[in-house]
Amino acid sequence: MPDQTGLDMDRLRAKQGFICDMDGVIYHGNRLLDGVARFVDWLAAEGKRFLFLTNSSERAPRELQAKLARLGLQVGEGHFYTSALATASFLRSQQPGASLYVIGEPGLVGALYEAGFTMNDVSPDYVVVGETRAYSFEKIEHAVRLILGGAKLVATNPDLTGPAEHGVAPACRALVSPIELASGKTAYYVGKPNPLIMRHAIKRLGVPVEQTAIVGDRMDTDIIAGIESEIDTVLVLSGVTTREGVKAFPYRPRYVLNGVGDIPPGGAAV
Repeated sequence: MPDQTGLDMDRLRAKQGFICDMDGVIYHGNRLLDGVARFVDWLAAEGKRFLFLTNSSERAPRELQAKLARLGLQVGEGHFYTSALATASFLRSQQPGASLYVIGEPGLVGALYEAGFTMNDVSPDYVVVGETRAYSFEKIEHAVRLILGGAKLVATNPDLTGPAEHGVAPACRALVSPIELASGKTAYYVGKPNPLIMRHAIKRLGVPVEQTAIVGDRMDTDIIAGIESEIDTVLVLSGVTTREGVKAFPYRPRYVLNGVGDIPPGGAAV
C-alpha cells in the first residue's frame, strides 16, 4: 500500500487538474459524502481545473449540476462529462446518423438525439445499453433478436455494480450480461477505463497529464484508467473498493485516502 507522507500530499495538492468520479466519491444516492464541500471549495479557491467524469449514463450534465445544487454544491454545467456523451461521440465517429435501439435513461437518449441519431426498434444499426431502472425481460429478448439480426452491441460502461445510498446497485455490465450471453456477442464498452473517454476528459480539462490526478473509488475503472493514461491516481475508500480489496489487483493507486476531504490541506491522509 502506498505510504502518504507530507511531501507526497504536497505533490498531490500542487496538481493543477483533477478528474473526479461521482458515485462513491461525491455522493451515495442522494447523500453528499463527508468532506466533499470542503474539497470543492478548495478546488475553486485554488483556481484548480476540475472535471466530474462519471460512468453513469442516466443523467445529463444539467441534471448532475442540479443534483449537486440540491445537495448544496454550486458547480457549473461545464464541469461534467458522462459515459452517455462519450458513447454518443464514439458512435458519431463510427457511423454518423445511424439508427439505434436504446435501453437506458433520458441522459443517454438525450445525448444520442443531440448527436444526430434516430431511434429504431425494428432494424437498428446498433443496440445501445446504459443504466436504467426500466429493465425487463421483453427488452432483453428484443435486444437479442436485433443483435442476431445484425445490430452491433455498444454499452456505456463496464461497471457491474455501483454504490447506492443503502448499499450497492446493479450497473451497466450487469444489465448487458444477459444480452451478451443470449446473443453470443460481446459489447463494446465506452466508459472508464476505455482510453477513449479518458482522452475526451483530458482534452476538456485542458491540463497536461503530468499536472493531472484522477480521483475514484474503483480499482477496475478509475484507477486503471489513470494508470493507463499516465495520470497520478487517488483511490478513495468512500465507495466500492475497500482497503483489503486493493490487494486483489496487480496494480496500485498512487494515493489511498478515506475520501476527497483528505486532499485539501488539513485533511487526514491515510
